[in-house]
Amino acid sequence: MTPADALARLLAGNARFVAGAPLESPPTRERLLDLAAGQHPFATVLGCSDSRVPPEIVFDQGLGDLFVVRVAGNVVGPEILGSLGYALAYLGTPIFLVLGHEGCGAVHAALRARREGPTEAGPLAELVDVIASALDDVDARAPADAQLASAVESNVRRTVRRLAAAPAARAPLASGRIGIVGALYELGTGRVRLVSD
Repeated sequence: MTPADALARLLAGNARFVAGAPLESPPTRERLLDLAAGQHPFATVLGCSDSRVPPEIVFDQGLGDLFVVRVAGNVVGPEILGSLGYALAYLGTPIFLVLGHEGCGAVHAALRARREGPTEAGPLAELVDVIASALDDVDARAPADAQLASAVESNVRRTVRRLAAAPAARAPLASGRIGIVGALYELGTGRVRLVSD
């Protein structure tokens, strides 16, 4: 499967989800036995931990179809890079999709910290700091909802750039073996739209 094919499959699944016509149903016993022997996902999704954005449901995919890594704010750290590196080296997924979403609480916290100074402590502060570094191009004079929308997209774009710059990704990207794309989930509609760089 090419990166374009894998992306098209994800977007077709999202279209079914939005239309309320999912194809996926609980797996059969045969499918469970097949998956017990090994996994062969066609896509890797780095998404936010938000409970409203489960990639398998949003993209109408079944058990074993997606390799999913979730972390608040869909940020990249060493553990996340290691997990994504596993998908690249051992699972061979052709598409890596960074999935942000409207109204992200982690991004909102980073905007608040930019306005008011540090608002969190410990590991949560570290998470907010990672996101804050992606917000330089967000217009602080814009209305709060416009700032948040811009910040969510900026955060997705930054994560995509970080993944594309990872040493392990350079050759597969250059050869076209993999694709790395950003996307945004719309909470009110369920639609996923691609985010251009």
